[in-house]
Amino acid sequence: MAVSMSVSREKGSSIFSGFRALGLYSSHLPHVVRFHKKHREFYVVTAVGQCFHTYNVSPRGNQGNALSEDISCLAADRMLVYAAYGKVISAFAKNREVVHTYKGHQADVHLLLPFGDHLISVDKESVVIIWDVESEDTYLQISFDKASFEVSAVMHPSTYLNKILFGSSQGSLQLWNVKSNKLLFTFPGWACAVTVLQQTPAVDVVGIGLASGQIIIHNIKFNETLMKFQQDWGPITALSFRTDGHPVMAAGSPVGHIGLWDLEEKKLIGQMRDAHTTAIAGLTFLHSEPLLISNGADNAIRVWIFDTPGGEGRLLRFRMGHSAPPTKVQHYDLSGQHILSAGQDGTLQSFSTVHESRQKRSLNKAKSKKKSVLYDTAKLPPITTFASESARQSDWDGIVACHQGFLVTTTWNYQKGSMGAHKLEPERFNKNRALNVHATAVDISSCGNFAVVALSSGHIDAYNIQSGFHRGQFGKDSAHSGPVRGVAVDGLNELVVSAGADRLLKIWKFKSKELLHTDSLPSSPASTLLHRDSGMLAIALDDFTISILDMETRRTVRRFCGQRGQVNDMTFSPDGRWLIVASMDCTIRTWDLPSGSLVNCFLVDSAAVSISFSPTGNFLASSHVDCLGIYLWSNNTLCSLVSLCPLPADYEPSVVMLPGTSDDEEVDTAVESLEMAEYVSPAQLDEQLITLSLLPESRWKNLLNLDIIKKRNKPKEPPKVPKAAPFFIPTIPGLVPQFGQSKVVNLGMLAQKSSFYLQLEGALETNLCKFLKELGPSAIDTELRSLAPDMGGDIRVMQSFLKMIGTMLHLKKDFDLAQAYLALFLKLHLQLIAEQPILMEEAERILEQLEETWISMQSLLNQSMCLLSYIKSALM
Repeated sequence: MAVSMSVSREKGSSIFSGFRALGLYSSHLPHVVRFHKKHREFYVVTAVGQCFHTYNVSPRGNQGNALSEDISCLAADRMLVYAAYGKVISAFAKNREVVHTYKGHQADVHLLLPFGDHLISVDKESVVIIWDVESEDTYLQISFDKASFEVSAVMHPSTYLNKILFGSSQGSLQLWNVKSNKLLFTFPGWACAVTVLQQTPAVDVVGIGLASGQIIIHNIKFNETLMKFQQDWGPITALSFRTDGHPVMAAGSPVGHIGLWDLEEKKLIGQMRDAHTTAIAGLTFLHSEPLLISNGADNAIRVWIFDTPGGEGRLLRFRMGHSAPPTKVQHYDLSGQHILSAGQDGTLQSFSTVHESRQKRSLNKAKSKKKSVLYDTAKLPPITTFASESARQSDWDGIVACHQGFLVTTTWNYQKGSMGAHKLEPERFNKNRALNVHATAVDISSCGNFAVVALSSGHIDAYNIQSGFHRGQFGKDSAHSGPVRGVAVDGLNELVVSAGADRLLKIWKFKSKELLHTDSLPSSPASTLLHRDSGMLAIALDDFTISILDMETRRTVRRFCGQRGQVNDMTFSPDGRWLIVASMDCTIRTWDLPSGSLVNCFLVDSAAVSISFSPTGNFLASSHVDCLGIYLWSNNTLCSLVSLCPLPADYEPSVVMLPGTSDDEEVDTAVESLEMAEYVSPAQLDEQLITLSLLPESRWKNLLNLDIIKKRNKPKEPPKVPKAAPFFIPTIPGLVPQFGQSKVVNLGMLAQKSSFYLQLEGALETNLCKFLKELGPSAIDTELRSLAPDMGGDIRVMQSFLKMIGTMLHLKKDFDLAQAYLALFLKLHLQLIAEQPILMEEAERILEQLEETWISMQSLLNQSMCLLSYIKSALM
C-alpha cells in the first residue's frame, strides 16, 4: 500500500505554510486613485513593502500583489496599475496579472506618470524614459544634468497635447514637448525645491508645493503667479483640489496635519490636525464628490467627508493597522476569527481572519473622531501584555491590559470597541508613581469574573472585573521577593500559579489565597503559559530552556533545550499536544509534548515577538520585530498527511519568507518543497505481528453462512417461461451463412478440474491465496467442496489445502482469510478429516500454530491494554 506520509524537509516548514498578512494598509508612498467606468466605482491603490493593495473606496475588499523588491513608486490608468521596484517597472492587469515589464533604467525609479498610450518614468539620476505601453519599447529618453536640474516632480498639464511639466530640487521647472523632444519653456521657480505638482480644476493653472512650506498657484500659459500660501508645518507633501463646486485646496504636511485653503478668498479655512500620526503621503479629492482620501506612513488610509459647515472634514471610514510594531497578539474567542493585537503605538486593535472589513479598533470612537486619533492613547503608555476572556463579554469588560512602566492595569470592552470602565490599581502604594512599580503579568479566570494582576514589586492582586473592586492579594506581604514574571489561573478557578525572578514557582488556592506548593526553578523565569484543558504549564527560563510542569502532580515532566536566544513567546496547540516557541534566534520551533521531541523548526527574516495558535487549530498568528503586520500561517496537518518525525540534533532550519512578502517564484518554490513524499508501506510491518488482508468483510465473513443466505434469497416462484418462445440459432453475417456458437452448456465440462485444484494437486502453494482472494464467497465454497473424494477430489489435495493454511498462519499474513477458509473447510469436511489419519495429523499441527499465535497476540494486547489503562487513570 502506497500512502503519502512524510514531507520533504529540504526547505521550509512541514507543519506551517504562509497564508497572508493582516493589518498592512499603507506606507510612505502616495496612493493612486482609479475610476472603473464599468463598475462606476473609485479604487485606491497603496503600496506596502513588496506588495500593493487595491481597495474599493466603499468599504469592501482588498487584493494584494507581491513583487521581488520593495515598491518605490505607484501609478495607474484606467486599465493598468504600474509598480516600480528597483530599476524595473511592472504593469498589472486586473490587479494581479503582470502583463508588461519595462527594463532600461540604470538607477532606481522614483517617479511614474501614465500618459495615454505611453508611460513616463524618472529615476534618481534624473533620466526620463518614455515607454510604449503595449510594445514595451523606449519611445524617448531625456537625460537631465542632476547637478543643475534634478527631477523631483512630474505632471501632465490638462489640455496640453504632448506636454510634460518637470519640477526640480533646484526650484526651476521645465515644460517639454515629448513628441518632438523639445524644451518649450523654463520657469525660474521660487528658489526652493519643488516637492509636488498638481493640476488645478482651472485650465493652464498648476498647484506647486515647495520644500519651504509655500504653495504656489501658477498660470503656466502666461507664467504668472496667481496666489501664494504658506504652511508652517514644513515641506508640502501632497496637494489636491475639490472639483464638486467648492474652491478648496487640501495640502499635506510632514507632521500629519492637513491644511484647507479657500482659493477664492485666498485664506486658510480649516486645519485637520493629527489626521495621521506621520507625514501625509498622499491626498486625493474624488471627482465631483465631497470626499478626500489620505494615506500616510502610519499604516492608515482614511476617507474624509465634507458635509458639515465650517470647512473641516469628518472621518467617514478608514483602514488602519499599527503605526508601530505590535508587541502582543492573541486570539480572542473560540471561533478563531478574531485576533487582538497591542502595539508600540499604544493602541489595542482587533483583526478579523475572515475579512478585513470586520476589523475593530479598541478606542473610544466618538472621542477619536472629534479630538484626533491621539486623544485616548496619549495618556497611557504602550501595552506590554494583556489577557482576554469572552465568557461574559456581553455583560462587562473582557480584556485586561498591562502598560509599559505603568502600575495601573486597564480594562477594555471588545463589543463596544473602547476602553473599559475600570482602572485596576492596588491601594497599598497610595497612587505614589515615584515607586517605579509596574504591572508585569495578568490573567483572567475562565468564568470572566476575576482578573489576577502581578507586579514588579512581587505582589499579586485579585480584582472583580465587573465592579473593579480589589478582592485580596496572594501572600501576607508579597507573593515573591522579586518581580513576578508570569501568573495563570486554572480552568476550574481552584489554583493560581506564579513564577518570579526569585527562581520560585508557587501554586496558590484561588479562593483563600493560601500557598499550597513551592518549587525552585533552575534559572530565572522569563514567562509562563498555562494550557487549561491539559493542566500543562510551560515556563520559559532565562537560560533559553523551557520546562513543562504538570499542575496535577506538580512535577516537571518535560524539558526542552535548543533555543539559541531569548524565548519571546509560546503558544499551545488546541489539543495541548504541541508547544510552539518563538525566540530571538529568529526560529519558530514546534515541540511535541508526548514524545518530548522537536518535530518542526524554521527560520524567519525577522524574529517573532509574539505568536498565537487559533483555538480551531487552522492558523498560527505571529508578529515580528520592525514589522507592522500580523502574519498568518496555515496548519498543513489539517488538510494533508504530515509525518512528524523527530528532527536530528544537527538539523539546520531554512529561512521561510513571511506571508505576503515574497514574489510568485519564491512562493512556487516553497510549495514545491512541501510536496508529499511517496511512502511505500511494507507488506508486513514486523514478523511478530499478524497482518490482515484488507479485503472487504463481505468477501470472507459470510462463508460459514452461505447456506442460510442462499435459502433466504431463494425465489418464491420459478421463473415463468414465455408462451411462444421462438427457437433459433443466430447466424454470423457474411456471404456464406454460418451458425454462431451454441449457448447450450456442455455437461462434459463439469468434469474438468479447476486451476485451484490443479495447483493444490501439484503442491504449488505460492499463489493459491492470491487466487482465492479474487473469488467470491460462492466460488470459494464451490472450490472447497470439490476437494472431497465424493466430488471428484482426493485426500492428498485436501492435505495440500491444510498445508497452505499452515503456511499462511506461519507467515502471519492474511490472517483473517486463513481463519475464514479454515472454518469453512472444517465445516464441510469435518467427518472426513476425523476418519483420515493424514488429515488429522495436519489439523493437529494447525491447531498448535493457532494456539501459539493467539497466546502471542493475547500477550501483546494485554500489554497495550495495561498501558492504556495506566495512561488514562495514572497522574503523569
